[in-house]
Amino acid sequence: MTRPGFLAITAVACLLGIAVASACGYGPHLWIAMATMALALLMHAAANVLNDYHDALNGADEANTQGLFPFTGGARLIQNGHVTLDDTRQLAYALVLLFVPAGLLLVIKTGVGLMLLGMLGLFSAWAYSAPPLALMKRGLGELTVGLTWMLVVVGADYVQRGHFFFMPWVVALSFGCLISNILLINGFPDAQADALVGKRTLVVRMGPRLAAYLYLWHAVLSYAWLVWGVWAFIHPAPVLWGLVSMPLSLSAFVLLFKYENKPEHLTSAIVLTIAAAMLHGLAMAAGLLSLSLS
Repeated sequence: MTRPGFLAITAVACLLGIAVASACGYGPHLWIAMATMALALLMHAAANVLNDYHDALNGADEANTQGLFPFTGGARLIQNGHVTLDDTRQLAYALVLLFVPAGLLLVIKTGVGLMLLGMLGLFSAWAYSAPPLALMKRGLGELTVGLTWMLVVVGADYVQRGHFFFMPWVVALSFGCLISNILLINGFPDAQADALVGKRTLVVRMGPRLAAYLYLWHAVLSYAWLVWGVWAFIHPAPVLWGLVSMPLSLSAFVLLFKYENKPEHLTSAIVLTIAAAMLHGLAMAAGLLSLSLS
């Protein structure tokens, strides 16, 4: 139910933040980095469980017969009778209760700015799924997820650096665009069920064709931002290593454009989208770490 396969994207976000700090001469401090990654993974796991709980309450997962497991449609442990709603709620609370005191210990070690980031992360995990905000139902889920994973990058940089700096924000923007695309493309197989229960994701609101073009726009913005940022001396040239993921993003868009109305054929496009975000973050991190090693 915590969807461990998807937690890898959070590990990549942490690595990217650590690499930004390292490129600026801060760290890496290994034990702090490991604690940061553990906390980020814990928060992501809690958000996943909370999302399954609320999608069970609103009926989205029960109505979903076109989901592409394990990528869309939730973990389906509730729907298959393996756990109850009460089990799911208690697991979410338990993960949050582990996160809060552990996070406070890291705040004491690194600085109070991390408390602000942790509170924002917890708020977004709650606001994404839970009423009254339930941002996933209002076409704001994709934006919320992209911004949240930008916060993970910034937080991983902060604990190494000990203060806020502009660099992780500008590097994280490119990564966040591709993270948003993961949620966007996952909305295609779920669109019919989401519409039935009033879950107004971007795919439901815009329709498949416009949503596919939005996917392309996110990808173009991600890669254009890297190139422009280096040209304008906003971030260092090694972040251009992230361009290695461009063929994956473009290939995913081609498949999405072809099968926008046949979501059962989108498994390959979803895999390519996840791979593009992972490779993008890892390549930028490798490029930035090369600066600290030179």
